[in-house]
Amino acid sequence: MKLRTILLMGVLAASTQLASAQEKKETSGNPIFEGWYADPEAAIFGKTFWVYPTYSAPYNQQVKFDAFSSTDLVHWTKHPSIVDTSALKWVKRALWAPAITKKGNKYYLFFGANDIQNNNEYGGIGVAVSDNPAGPFKDLLGKPLIDKIINKAQPIDQFVFNDNGKYYIIYGGWGQCNIAQLNKDFTGLVPFENGETYKLITPEGYVEGPVMFKRKGKYYFMWSEGGWTGPDYRVAYAIGDSPVGPFKRINTILKQDPTIATGAGHHAMVNIPGTDEWYIIYHRRPLTETDGNHRATCIDRIYFDENGEIKPVKITNEGVPARMIK
Repeated sequence: MKLRTILLMGVLAASTQLASAQEKKETSGNPIFEGWYADPEAAIFGKTFWVYPTYSAPYNQQVKFDAFSSTDLVHWTKHPSIVDTSALKWVKRALWAPAITKKGNKYYLFFGANDIQNNNEYGGIGVAVSDNPAGPFKDLLGKPLIDKIINKAQPIDQFVFNDNGKYYIIYGGWGQCNIAQLNKDFTGLVPFENGETYKLITPEGYVEGPVMFKRKGKYYFMWSEGGWTGPDYRVAYAIGDSPVGPFKRINTILKQDPTIATGAGHHAMVNIPGTDEWYIIYHRRPLTETDGNHRATCIDRIYFDENGEIKPVKITNEGVPARMIK
């Protein structure tokens, strides 16, 4: 048999084995996809799971977002460069922590940009829009939606919360968190009844990465604590009776496991429609890595006790079994 034929047969056999292994993959594994990605946002559109992370690199290189989709939480498809600085003319660097929501037939992607350090610098929180969750997204405003440091909260790490058709933006770095109400087309903010546009809702221990969801009539507010480059990065939470709180810290529910990974934090929550089945998608740093930007996106189950409190998450290398939306 000719050498070329033998080599070709070997390549075909290897390809078949790889395809077979992928088909037989029983759990997602952690991380759930390749590459350095952090600050994941997660959403369900139709019967598809979507993850929108920060491209984890030095911030002068953070000039794009990739997205990932899956129909079963196990096999993920990459959608590269769903938006970048060619479409966001005012963004120069530090394109961070996307948040997405669907309204009508449009998908709105909120993002932090330029890492402004004072109110003389230009940047903040912007909005992009698309007809497709995979993009391409275009700049909705051509400028930031929030471009100032208000209540000492750096305008980063935005989260959009839909409470029965009323949309809130919750955001903030530097240990402070604001909530504001978005107008109907997401081009501006609507003051609260008392005339305030920005309400400070910072709980004890808050650093960044706010997340909110509603379960059984209660509002769960979650955030990240500690330093993002360190092993003590973690997620804590509170429960309130309204989106504006008050919120009193209850417990830490996500943190490092020195036998698995460090720096576990800045997460998203996914609830399977029509169930009380929940997943947490977060980033962490592999034990082999010391570079602060070497963060990987992972998934694990999250559970509640009989009182509605969140049980501490066990981070795993296995991830989660396949789960399709019916």
